[in-house]
Amino acid sequence: MKGSPAKTALRKIAENRQARFFYEVEESLEAGVELLGSEIKSLREGKVSLAEGYAAPRGQELYLYKIHIAPYKPAGLFGHEPLRPRRLLLHRREIEKLSSKVRERGLALIPLSLYFKEGWAKVQLGLCYGKKQADRRESVKERQVQREIAVALRRR
Repeated sequence: MKGSPAKTALRKIAENRQARFFYEVEESLEAGVELLGSEIKSLREGKVSLAEGYAAPRGQELYLYKIHIAPYKPAGLFGHEPLRPRRLLLHRREIEKLSSKVRERGLALIPLSLYFKEGWAKVQLGLCYGKKQADRRESVKERQVQREIAVALRRR
């Protein structure tokens, strides 16, 4: 048996909603995150912020930076540093492919969401490029038009 349905389902912890506004997502992928015990406890309480986070290669590995995971109070002195870099768990080929795209094409690796999958903490990374101001305005206009269409359909 695989496990209980509650364990196999995705349980979303946090989402970076601003990422899709400021960046155009070209490709997305899932990666595991290497965390300490107190960080997992804090994630289970939902005390995490992805707002300023990004991933970047360091040597032959990929790390998540500026992801704020609040300290877990009961851990006391044995807790973790909230903004420490966290290693991403990917296959070597995937790391090399992403690193080359980041270096050559000037793309950024942005965490889109953080969730538990089968009991393991996973992050969905987006291979993104930054939108210009005009593109962001266009996104807002497009969203407004979609909202007006939805309202008109509901009235009908």
